[in-house]
Amino acid sequence: MTTLQLLIASGALVGLGLALLLFQVVPARPDLGQTLARLSPTGAREAQRARVAATQEPVDAAEKDVRDVFGGWGARHLPAVIWGRVRASDLAVQGITLPRFYGEKLLYAFIGLIAGPATSLALIFSFDVPFYVPVLASLVLAVVLWFIPDYNVRSDAAQARVEFSRSLGAFVDLVTLEMAAGSGPRQAMQAAALVGDSWIFQRLREELARTRWSGLTPWDALRGLGDELDIPDLHELADIMRLSGEDGGRIYPQLKARAASMRGAILSAQKARANEVSERMTLPMTLLALIFLVILLSPQFLRMLGG
Repeated sequence: MTTLQLLIASGALVGLGLALLLFQVVPARPDLGQTLARLSPTGAREAQRARVAATQEPVDAAEKDVRDVFGGWGARHLPAVIWGRVRASDLAVQGITLPRFYGEKLLYAFIGLIAGPATSLALIFSFDVPFYVPVLASLVLAVVLWFIPDYNVRSDAAQARVEFSRSLGAFVDLVTLEMAAGSGPRQAMQAAALVGDSWIFQRLREELARTRWSGLTPWDALRGLGDELDIPDLHELADIMRLSGEDGGRIYPQLKARAASMRGAILSAQKARANEVSERMTLPMTLLALIFLVILLSPQFLRMLGG
């Protein structure tokens, strides 16, 4: 790297720092839609749910994650179009707030920006590498890492829904036993939710406890939770419990059949996934067998050709 290139890089870094300082002083122009969503009662309730979903303890301002700080700054100062589209249900099922998701994208992009110069520093001083090569590599890596949190959210949300369905099957079994013992719909669901200590049972306890003062029925709360997390099994459970709570119908057979069908669906999904893994392993094993076959037959073929 020549002296001119070093001077250009130093000047660019200084200019970038001054630009960031001036950008921080400029008055914020928040997105109107996001501001109204945060100020609405629904937005405040969802934010509270997300804060307590993972640890079940309110998050104090001094205990905020660095992603929350960066994400809040980015949501206030950066345009909304750059964040892309992410399903609110995917974030809700993992207990991730929107600012934390934004902050994770910013951190990933920042890592990409500094990883290029850091990894190419040895090459720059060892070989005559043009200055624009690490710059382009940093930009490309930052763009690639910018979309990594989107993929992580989608994949983790799918796993969280599978885990929720498994625990929900156990919850339905417990409700069935409580209903068979003579408990009412509300008492049966509250007693069943007190048994487990996983985040799924904690989330169900929160929803059922909120119905005591919100005016909602427990089945309406379960349906709302199903809409928020995009879990259709909660809709079917809410319909069954409504049949008993509002119409006074006997729902023990329906609950028992629903629990059996959920277990069967989970087992079928696990078998399908195991078959997919087995099919993916077929090609590597076949290639490995062919390689050993070539190793065994190569000396014979070479001897025949030589003869």
